[in-house]
Amino acid sequence: MVTTYTMWPSELTMDFIRSIQAIFQNKEIEISIHEVADETDYLLSSPANKKHLFASLAEAKKHENFVRVSEESL
Repeated sequence: MVTTYTMWPSELTMDFIRSIQAIFQNKEIEISIHEVADETDYLLSSPANKKHLFASLAEAKKHENFVRVSEESL
């Protein structure tokens, strides 16, 4: 079983620890902590992706290549 919890350090309480103990009773567990990458930084980290994103933003600002959908078609 793999379970991922994404939270802020301030949300890590004894109640949370107790709930993990209750879920994984009598089982050895491994806890790994890593900093969650900022989505914007991640998306801009690739030069090709950055170029594509900025081109899309420029199109949006010019109202180009929009796909319009009516409520009735949904």
